[in-house]
Amino acid sequence: MGVAELTGLSELSWPEVEMSGRPVLAVPLGSTEQHGPHLPLGTDTVVAEELCRRLADLKPGILIAPALPYGSSGEHAGFAGTLSIGQQALETVVVELVRSSDRFAGVVLVSGHGGNAEPLARACRRLTGEGRRAMAWWPTVGDLGDPTDLHAGRLETSMMLALRPRQVKLAAATAGARVTMTEAASGLRSGGVRAVSANGVLGDPAGASAEEGGRILDVMAKDLVSRVRAWAGER
Repeated sequence: MGVAELTGLSELSWPEVEMSGRPVLAVPLGSTEQHGPHLPLGTDTVVAEELCRRLADLKPGILIAPALPYGSSGEHAGFAGTLSIGQQALETVVVELVRSSDRFAGVVLVSGHGGNAEPLARACRRLTGEGRRAMAWWPTVGDLGDPTDLHAGRLETSMMLALRPRQVKLAAATAGARVTMTEAASGLRSGGVRAVSANGVLGDPAGASAEEGGRILDVMAKDLVSRVRAWAGER
């Protein structure tokens, strides 16, 4: 079975990779962090993996790497289960990962966690300066609707209902702090999410649905594909 039938790097042997031409490697980057009392710790990783799958479905020549399920999540450290490698470590991991990927035509870093944005941007600047082809993309969930729906609210709950409904505990879903990022910024800097929201939710999951989650994922995937095509010089 050739690379045309297999879109996951971990499913291929090295000769199959050798014969695959020079695909672009898409790397899902997530986090292991609290998402309120009703969503799993791996929410961001699940979303990143799904967006990479959709990218591969919509654009030929994409090979999906295994996901990195840890990111920069220090702001969620006040909640049990959160694991964070911090900004510096994430930047270093991404730089070394892309440096080891010269076999591919380029690397697209698809992040499901907004907290990864700054280290990914720095990593891409370093890599581009070295002459390597790498781009980073992450969804701006709050820009898709309510500006107070920042974390584990209606949008993320809807996406997880579309992707992993059995992992969503709707009976435990309750509203958290309803603040904009600007309003939350000082509290987040001083005490993390726990200082702003006792249950870890920034928003309100009420009204979430799988149908809405599917629409949100469609919007994100369309933007991702458009950005990758522009980066690749395609019309």
